[in-house]
Amino acid sequence: MAQTTSNHTQTVSGWAAHDSSGKITPYTFKRRENGPDDVTIEILYCGICHTDIHYAKNEWGITMYPVVPGHEMTGVITKVGNNVKKFKIGDKVGVGCIAATCLNCEFCQDSQENYCENLQFTYNGIFWDGSITYGGYSKMFVSDQRYVVHIPESLPMDAAAPLLCAGITVFTPMKDLGLIDSPGKKVGVVGLGGLGHLAVKFAKAFGHHVTVISTSASKEQEAKKRLGADEFIVSKDSQQMQNYKRTLDFILDTVSAQHCIGPILELLKVNGTLSIVGAPDKPIQLPSFPLIFGKRTVKGSIIGGIQETQEMMNLCGKYNITSDIEVIKPQHINHAMERLIQNDVRYRFVIDIAQNKTDC
Repeated sequence: MAQTTSNHTQTVSGWAAHDSSGKITPYTFKRRENGPDDVTIEILYCGICHTDIHYAKNEWGITMYPVVPGHEMTGVITKVGNNVKKFKIGDKVGVGCIAATCLNCEFCQDSQENYCENLQFTYNGIFWDGSITYGGYSKMFVSDQRYVVHIPESLPMDAAAPLLCAGITVFTPMKDLGLIDSPGKKVGVVGLGGLGHLAVKFAKAFGHHVTVISTSASKEQEAKKRLGADEFIVSKDSQQMQNYKRTLDFILDTVSAQHCIGPILELLKVNGTLSIVGAPDKPIQLPSFPLIFGKRTVKGSIIGGIQETQEMMNLCGKYNITSDIEVIKPQHINHAMERLIQNDVRYRFVIDIAQNKTDC
């Protein structure tokens, strides 16, 4: 393992954390040359995911410093390799969480690269050549074409960026449950943040009755009037929770804070499914009785394969689904991260990497 190899000859300006303080500062590093299966991307925008903070501060104990975060990047292709057929110079594209997989396992063969045991992430991963991967907090990115998706012309590049992580994270479990083509279900969304607000948008676009479940009563008007939710439950209100027992077909839990899912399970109908996409840093409390007496299922999901990500992007273009964002300059990354820790954003920060350049 090395930060670079002899093939890393391109000098790139970016922003990195160098220690567990998590402070992001300007950083110059090397990227590999564009290979036969690669595309080179001029990055225009990159979303800030809460995962970026975990890595910057080494909260999971696996950070390889210096770390250049960012796995929600959109930009324009400036170079293509000889074997690249799906992309051309000038294409609007995006890169999400995946930098490399084994290509040969059952999951890679079935377009579920996100479950490959040798999955390597866009940053803080180990690429095929043994080098450490650096993410989208940078001016330029080189990616194998297998892990790149087209951005529909109708979508703005800044508001499309969070779709590459937050969007696909909530889309995939909905697809798994057949919610894309079977309208009329009762869908619950736990948490109204970066993931939750997109889950509401997807579920409404697919024709479902949507109930937001939140600890914050103050979010009700936002959920209903701005995002189009049909119902709102304050999860701290035991009477409201009782009134909605056995009313929902499917619940998507997007909360990353520690919480007990027992009361949430009681909201599901018999045979209902709860899908967990939030990642609390402590174990989830899962009582057995709501499962046993409701024949309910609890499952997890992480991002999606590249084919699914392209499908999601195409549907976002069709239904005009984008993230609600606040665009910042690179010099304000640290302040944005502090605000994100305090949940002070509606609903996703996006870094204007190109700054003075016109959005293509």
